[in-house]
Amino acid sequence: MLSWANFGSQLFNGLALGALLALIASGLTIIYGTLGVLNLAHGAMFMLGGYAGYAAYQASGSFVVGVAAGTLAVGALGIVLERVIIRHFYHRPHEDQLLVTFGLAIVFVEAVRWGFSSDTKTVQAPQLLSGITDLGFMSYPTYRLAVVGICAVALLLLFFVLYRTRLGLIVRAGIEDAEMVDSLGINVDRIFMTVFGIGAMAAGFAGFINSPIVSLAPDVGEQILVQTFVVVVIGGVGSFPGAVLGGLIAGEIISLTSMVNPGYAYVMLFAAMVLVLMLRPHGLLGTKGRE
Repeated sequence: MLSWANFGSQLFNGLALGALLALIASGLTIIYGTLGVLNLAHGAMFMLGGYAGYAAYQASGSFVVGVAAGTLAVGALGIVLERVIIRHFYHRPHEDQLLVTFGLAIVFVEAVRWGFSSDTKTVQAPQLLSGITDLGFMSYPTYRLAVVGICAVALLLLFFVLYRTRLGLIVRAGIEDAEMVDSLGINVDRIFMTVFGIGAMAAGFAGFINSPIVSLAPDVGEQILVQTFVVVVIGGVGSFPGAVLGGLIAGEIISLTSMVNPGYAYVMLFAAMVLVLMLRPHGLLGTKGRE
């Protein structure tokens, strides 16, 4: 039965989901916007962040340690992948990029399935953020509220690093003319490695932050990857602000449609994507991509 309390709860659910999708999509769109790489392994990195954080959480009993482990482990993995594999595909066709990253995703999923089994794993929210918060007009899980704030802070930090620092300036200059930047004594390859690592860290961070809400499973990254690509398309491929806007829109569409009929949640999400592509082929905040 529909009610104002139920509607308000779904709005907050959509906000929490949207903030999480925005964070994941920001990592994906940063990698594409700066490096031109379509990374189908991004969902698997989200999953790996959850499992790395889970292992650290089980060993230490500290949620903060789990967050750090999930973030840093996937960031380090991203750097290794960029140096060993991804760098060789910057100037290759997108089909090659899709195939190699899709293959990496399969390897990661099966490795986790072998190491942790296919059974779902649960992570308890920290004691400080557990329970219910009374908002006056309704009660809502405290941890879901915290996720909105945590993701907002992480997005602001990413925005600052990539758009208000020397690193961000070098990255954008390197995209336009890598040879010119390299002639100035700046190691463009190292900058690109850093960017890929940052994008991977965003996925890993989100993976563990989400684990108290949705149980961990080896295939948890598959569904989130589809949603994330829709978010990137809606917001605009390569646009960081677009990823944030697209994430919030997608989260509310899924949540509010689920209130009426859960079976149509993703139908409405893809319908919104098609509508955006018809009216604005480059996304709501996107611009014409690289040739």
